[in-house]
Amino acid sequence: MDSPASHRRILLASLTGTAVEFYDFYIYATAAALVFGPLFFPASSPAAQLMLSYASFGLAFVARPVGAVAFGHFGDRVGRKSTLVASLMLMGGSTVAIAFLPTYAQAGWVAPLLLCLLRLGQGLGLGGEWGGAALLAVENAPPHRRNTWGMFPPLGAPVGFIAANGFFLILGLLLTDEQFRAWGWRLPFLASSVLVALGLWVRLRLTETPAFAEAKAAEALPKVPAATLFAHHLRPVLAGTAAVVACFAIFYLATAFALGYGTTVLGHGREAFLDVQLVAILFLAAGVIVSSVMADRRGPPMMLALGFCGCIVVGLAMGPMLGAASLAVVFVWLAAALFVMGFAYGPLGGWLPALFPAGVRYTGVSMTFNLGGIIGGALAPVAAQALSERGGLNMVGLYLVAAGVLSLTGLALLRRSPVQA
Repeated sequence: MDSPASHRRILLASLTGTAVEFYDFYIYATAAALVFGPLFFPASSPAAQLMLSYASFGLAFVARPVGAVAFGHFGDRVGRKSTLVASLMLMGGSTVAIAFLPTYAQAGWVAPLLLCLLRLGQGLGLGGEWGGAALLAVENAPPHRRNTWGMFPPLGAPVGFIAANGFFLILGLLLTDEQFRAWGWRLPFLASSVLVALGLWVRLRLTETPAFAEAKAAEALPKVPAATLFAHHLRPVLAGTAAVVACFAIFYLATAFALGYGTTVLGHGREAFLDVQLVAILFLAAGVIVSSVMADRRGPPMMLALGFCGCIVVGLAMGPMLGAASLAVVFVWLAAALFVMGFAYGPLGGWLPALFPAGVRYTGVSMTFNLGGIIGGALAPVAAQALSERGGLNMVGLYLVAAGVLSLTGLALLRRSPVQA
């Protein structure tokens, strides 16, 4: 696996899966903010429908740690390649099936029940996706470029976001609001099948990573990776979980919550706001690239600390900037928040795998990433909606401040040198 072609295949495979992950998650988050409330939940009040819609969004985060344990077990026992193929099939199949769901008006409570079940299926598949993609990149990387190679899974976030946001933007230009609510929202879910097929084609051509092959040959694979992980590596689990919180909180508050709040409370046009977010997401890609390349020179902890401190700053600026009447001011906040997220997110691709030995690495990375996702991601839109109704955007900004402080605390838990891939 030493040829440039094989290197490109490895990096493309690690990027494609997480791009599908964020595409799938963000089309759900966007649909939850725009149409799922009235389509899938009984009419009471618009605020209650939006809250229920965001709650269904959070279900996948609850399922993700379960998927992390399940896929982590097989990833650490059977191998990275086959586990990554299975996680992508479950995740993609659940997403495509959402395109064919009946609405509440057509099927009553069966409709939100099926929506929630498929959302759980998404979460189970996603639980094994990011961690496996990170290992695929890092365990094949040259020693001096682990963080640079490790940035490819995080780059899936802006790639998936651009694909999802661009799709919704095109639909907004081509369809009326009535057409979009009637059937147009289904098209992005259906289109996920193309991305999943591409991801499977790339991954089926891979071989096993050297680190797993060596651990298997040395019989260093525990029978129950999760038990070994919590018995002997609890401090890295706690540190990694806390460190993940900030990037999830920034992402979902600057994307899903900001879109819902900006198009309802602030009254900005949907297409105009999607335009602004589409440009701002480029700053996330820039932050991921800059921080990951610098992490190979200065170390991931320093870059992560910059991102976590930045999370606190953008949290304090959220009220006056995101709540501004001018979309230009809103754009500046979104761009700054997503650039900061790049520093809180990009180095995780190389840092988290280095916290665990190969025999429990898939489980360890998957568990920390997904447990942190519950705190930072699942709670974020629901908490932000409740906080904004009670105290406005300044209260929502304090959520980001708390996330930044928690992630800094997680980083401080580790005083030793990480395990190398």
